[in-house]
Amino acid sequence: MTTSLRLAKVTADNLDAAIGLKVRADQEHLVDPVVKSLAEAYLHPEAAWPRLVFDGGRLVGFLMAFLGIDFADDGTGRDIRSGLWRLNIAAGEQGRGYGRFAVESVATEIRRRGGTRMYVTWHPGDDGPEGFYLGLGFRPTGETSGDETVGELELG
Repeated sequence: MTTSLRLAKVTADNLDAAIGLKVRADQEHLVDPVVKSLAEAYLHPEAAWPRLVFDGGRLVGFLMAFLGIDFADDGTGRDIRSGLWRLNIAAGEQGRGYGRFAVESVATEIRRRGGTRMYVTWHPGDDGPEGFYLGLGFRPTGETSGDETVGELELG
């Protein structure tokens, strides 16, 4: 992994490149495309934190965090969570540390905002990203979100 990794906001200048970012064909059923994430970010501007991952001037990935969402069904604010909502690493760029950088970047932003835990969901199964997330220290909470496993990482 190079030291020229950085996050950038999605702008008019990089929107087409962002929308054109594709994961491997065998992963398309595991993560929504960037265009859907951007639409969701538009609908939830108070919680969504979309960012592009660049290596130098090359776009290599997309992430979207969710920040400060109340997961308590009663609206009391007793279960405020932040975490990784979406992670798309370009098909030809996987296995180079970009996913780890993206997850660490979200953890840094959550800590900056005072958070102590980070959440993520993943599709279970041999073709899913469970091994990646477990390798980063996430542990299943025992919860599910739809058909996805919920994982949690304590931020030290």
